[in-house]
Amino acid sequence: MSRLPNFHAAKWDEPVIMEMGRPGGRGQIFPAPESEVISSVGGDLIPGVMARTDRPELPEITEFEAQRHYLHLSQMTLGMMGVSLFGTCTMKYNSKTSEYATLRPELAEVHPYQHEDTLQGVLGIIHEFDGILRSLSGMDQFIFQAGGGADAAYTMTALARAYWKDKGLLGQRTEMVTSAQSHPCNPATAAAAGFKVVNLPLEENGYPSLDALKAAVSDKTALIMLNNPDDMGIYNPEIKEWVRVAKEAGALCFYDHANFNGVMGKLSARELGFDACMFMLHKTFGAPKAGGGPAVGAFGCSDDLAPYLPTPVVVKEGDHYRLDNDRPKSAGKVREYWGNVPQVVKAYAWARGMGAEGIQLASDISVVANNYMDKRLSEIDGLAISNSDVKAHRMEMTRWSLGPLAEETGIGTVDFANRMADYGIDPWWMSHEPWIVAEPFTPEAGELWSKEDIDLWIDVVAKIVEEARTDPEMVKSAPHNQPVAQVKGDVFEDPSQWAMTWRAYKRKVMGDAQADRGAA
Repeated sequence: MSRLPNFHAAKWDEPVIMEMGRPGGRGQIFPAPESEVISSVGGDLIPGVMARTDRPELPEITEFEAQRHYLHLSQMTLGMMGVSLFGTCTMKYNSKTSEYATLRPELAEVHPYQHEDTLQGVLGIIHEFDGILRSLSGMDQFIFQAGGGADAAYTMTALARAYWKDKGLLGQRTEMVTSAQSHPCNPATAAAAGFKVVNLPLEENGYPSLDALKAAVSDKTALIMLNNPDDMGIYNPEIKEWVRVAKEAGALCFYDHANFNGVMGKLSARELGFDACMFMLHKTFGAPKAGGGPAVGAFGCSDDLAPYLPTPVVVKEGDHYRLDNDRPKSAGKVREYWGNVPQVVKAYAWARGMGAEGIQLASDISVVANNYMDKRLSEIDGLAISNSDVKAHRMEMTRWSLGPLAEETGIGTVDFANRMADYGIDPWWMSHEPWIVAEPFTPEAGELWSKEDIDLWIDVVAKIVEEARTDPEMVKSAPHNQPVAQVKGDVFEDPSQWAMTWRAYKRKVMGDAQADRGAA
């Protein structure tokens, strides 16, 4: 058994920044303009119509006090400082070299509306990374406009609409087929795009049968949207037949590669017959996830679908890169500009640093680590693996269930996650909604974490299982070693109890009159 951390988070009695400071406190005192500036542009650098007539309501505080305040807040945040086997969101080390590169003025200070001749370096990186993803997927063109996985799935549904409209069949091709364990963004975005969703149930092998697919597709099917392996870690070995059946019905086929980590370098979406796919740069490709963003869903497609891509598309002509906006069949933008370019640069640096051999090795390590984790978790009484009848090794992650333990002790997955924080372990990822596994959790070891890290994580799970049986109330009331105890979620349903601005807070807590006086 690992030596469990004797963890206790820092706790500071910090007010909000607007409640700090005192009259006269200053972080920076700006000097008066030089005489040369005054003689050149005049003394009033701000036009009178734009100048304030009152003082802004800001805290008067020194630079050191501000730095100390935010340092205290950061010390009170557990976030990604422990071991985080965060399934469905492959967590990787985010290189400081990549972070530094995106802070350089060559990237940080450019604007997407600059003349293309001044953006050749940035456009070159985007085009080269496009090429790397083409080699991994077999697709013919990638764009990086989509702001994450759901955005990339929506890009596919937007392309499908544009494609079928161009063919004169949008009124006929009205259905999208997916599986019950596909990522929820697939049926959600298809519905948002106006398609009827056909959701196939899971069967004995952990995925829908070919017969179910054959019964579902028809001349009404616009597209199918699948992720494989799914969040249970199960890989559908019949995937080529799925694509063939869908293509025979005339449908487009989209591969949701959110769970690419365990198969990267092992398969090509195009070789399987897919028309389009997407990758999560903030998961698989080493760009930071950062608490839900900034995210990029890299979207790639075949030449047949490329005319319908959102613009602009980065293209290379000779030694020159340009932004192609002349695409009359384009489905339209799904986000502003070209997407989150700094994340693309970080992912490009990761891919170049890993190389083809490194990507293959990382995939191997990921599969071995996940199956080692599964073996150890299976030895803990009270846990149950999803699709327990499926004996094949899991590929990427595995969805587990605390159902047996919850029936025995009343301790559910939310209670468990809260208690994990007391050991300095990042609370686990549970499941996409709706839960189809009782009291779920979905760990993924990936290639980052050492065997010692994985053992520590599992030993914490085993320890909390023991605590659930010996002192369930202590687990239910966790966390105990964190600066903030349990947050009652119902407060977020009552707008009178929260505020997004200081002015709103004062109005709600102190009353309208005082808020108005403070804002004046």
